[in-house]
Amino acid sequence: MFGIEAVDQSSSRGCPGQRRLPSGLTPRTSTDNDISTSAFSELLRSADTNGGVGLSDPATTSQRRCMLDLINRLRNTGVQRDIDLPMIAVIGNQSAGKSSLIESISGITLPRSQGTCTRCPTECKLTQEDTPWTCVVKLHFITDERGSPIKASILTFGDAISNKVHVEERIRRAQRAILNPNTDYKKFLKSYEVPSGANEMSFSRNYVSLEISGRELADVSFVDLPGLIASVGRAGNANDIDLVKNLVISYIEKPSCLILLTVACETDFENQGAHHLARQYDPKGKRTVGVLTKPDRIPLGEEESWIRLIRNEVEHLDNNWYCIKQPSSHDISLGINWVEARNMEKKFFAEERPWSGLDSHLHQFLGTGRLTERLSAILAELIARRLPEIQDELQMIIIQARSDLEELPPAPSNNPVGEIHRVLNGFVRELSELLEGTPDENGLVQTIRLHFEAFKREVYSTAPNFLPWEQKDSHRCLHLPPARFLSNEENVDTEDEDDDDELGLTPPVALRGHAIYIDEVMQRARNGRTRELPDYYPFAIHADYVSAIVKEWQEPAVELFEVVNSIIREHVGNLVEEHFAHLGKGGVKQAVLMIVYDHLDEAAARAKQKIDWLLQIEGTPATLNTRHYTDYRDKFLAHYRGCRETNHNTVSNIRRLAADRHKVETVHKALSSLNELGISAKVDDLSRLLPADPLEVALGIMASVRGYFQVAYKRFVDMVPLAVDYEMVRGMERGLDEALLKGLQITGGNAYKRCAAMLQEPAAIASKRQGLSKKLERLRAARTELKRLSV
Repeated sequence: MFGIEAVDQSSSRGCPGQRRLPSGLTPRTSTDNDISTSAFSELLRSADTNGGVGLSDPATTSQRRCMLDLINRLRNTGVQRDIDLPMIAVIGNQSAGKSSLIESISGITLPRSQGTCTRCPTECKLTQEDTPWTCVVKLHFITDERGSPIKASILTFGDAISNKVHVEERIRRAQRAILNPNTDYKKFLKSYEVPSGANEMSFSRNYVSLEISGRELADVSFVDLPGLIASVGRAGNANDIDLVKNLVISYIEKPSCLILLTVACETDFENQGAHHLARQYDPKGKRTVGVLTKPDRIPLGEEESWIRLIRNEVEHLDNNWYCIKQPSSHDISLGINWVEARNMEKKFFAEERPWSGLDSHLHQFLGTGRLTERLSAILAELIARRLPEIQDELQMIIIQARSDLEELPPAPSNNPVGEIHRVLNGFVRELSELLEGTPDENGLVQTIRLHFEAFKREVYSTAPNFLPWEQKDSHRCLHLPPARFLSNEENVDTEDEDDDDELGLTPPVALRGHAIYIDEVMQRARNGRTRELPDYYPFAIHADYVSAIVKEWQEPAVELFEVVNSIIREHVGNLVEEHFAHLGKGGVKQAVLMIVYDHLDEAAARAKQKIDWLLQIEGTPATLNTRHYTDYRDKFLAHYRGCRETNHNTVSNIRRLAADRHKVETVHKALSSLNELGISAKVDDLSRLLPADPLEVALGIMASVRGYFQVAYKRFVDMVPLAVDYEMVRGMERGLDEALLKGLQITGGNAYKRCAAMLQEPAAIASKRQGLSKKLERLRAARTELKRLSV
């Protein structure tokens, strides 16, 4: 991780690849997907080194500073949450000399008291400049008090410091401000104190950055992480052990993190947990730099085990082990300054054994200065190698973030009243089209029509199953032939299946009623007589038959009502889901659904009332359609007569003669003779000339009831679907818009407030949208910084 330096400050320097490309490269315009990698390659060549790199090469120093500035500007955007940015993380156990190492590199004094120094990271950005020494302290807030990501906020904590003596206290106060984000940070610049243990947060991922510049510094940046805790005292919190460990892991687990591992020589190597943690996340030692501290405290006789680390013979690291010597507590109490400390360190390694006796090539691994130079070179090289990858990763993450954002429901409108009315109008308009009928084979009207046809067949199947022979002859399995005069009507009325397969018609409907024999009808007619004349039978006989038939119509009528109601409810529910499911937290959809279903229930009640009324009026036989009734009655009478066994042979003979072209003349002569007498007749009418039947009365009742059924059933199968369609299908739309406005209460003074509440999206979606929006914001800002490299 890097100390963050403001963009305007970094851009003021002559940075190759930022305002202009390195020598020999041609400038070109960059687009969102086209960030020049030429500058990356040039920086890589400039930074690629073998061994230590001195600070005297102006070109190398300039390139190195340019890359550090670029990464710091990227860090400024907060994009490190999304992309693995190169960084140096200083880790070690408590009392491993980690703070002393940082002090020796930066030239400042860090707070050493218990408390805040172990609760948040501290980032140091060092820049070599030919100016007096200065330090700028900043607060970086990248998470809220719950640890959720927020837009990166960078606050300068006080004026620039020019006296190193004042840095320690400023850092201490800055750390307190980090741990108390809800308190005005400016208070901590003064004498504001927080009682021990009363911080708002016990731990924070937000951090303090130190931007230090001066003549004696190297261009390098790193982050000081809290020391790993082995145990806590009675006053401590056991959770701190895992908190600190998890914080350290969150840094060093990233592939672009250079691990600066501090190991104290006064403690057994294997007992230092930081070493094991570094090995766990960098098992091959490719991105770890080891630093031995406190070499003056090595127990007598154990020097060789530590020297073997410097030789890289054990615990091999690609970037080797280094050793540094910091001032003792006594030296610090005497007021030793940074320059004196460095001179004292050089003298220690030059005069004290076993360090003074090391091979000459190993001396490059001794001392803070050489360590700092090497860290600067490694970091610059790491940055240069990562830049092209960062460009590709950034673009892919932007595309994915955009995709994730597009998959979310539309964001709440800034005009909630207008949005709710727009959605309602769209819903009512589409519902109107649905109820009116659409050219979709699976549409609402098409689906309902299938049930209308099924209803018609069900009603027709209730036709009285009259048989024109006596019950005693039932064992003879006599078959009632089809009524040919019905063959030109609906296929439900005929049993002639000759053309059904070719025409694709629905098979003929079987009558579901039990057989009613002619002698039963006759007996019922006789039993129904009261004071009538001998040749008269009461109308009540006809009415009883009709009433019994109409009672059977109730079941298919109610079934039709319920199935149409269910179909409408399903289609309307789907339409409500389509239009309102994305709004708010789901409350709008539920409210609309309840209003629409209540409105449908009212329409259904009207339709049910009409069906009940139709059933009631059909219970009493009546018709003004005299012509059709008498026509059907007479035809059924002739049909029943012709099927009587006594007349069957005669009728069959007439039909046979009429079908025989050699003998058809006989039938024509009979018809001609009747015409001469003024009687117009057809072949089927000749059966009416048969002699009187002793059960003629029953035949008349059968023909009358059956003929009336044809008239009444056609009337009923028209009126019930019409009533259902008018009251429940089309009627669903009538008054719905007013019902919605009234039910949702979106008119009047509270309209805006209610509409805004309806559109308020769920907290999870709002949080995800906010997170993705902030993510895109920092990704775009990072992309802008990368584009500047090739401008």
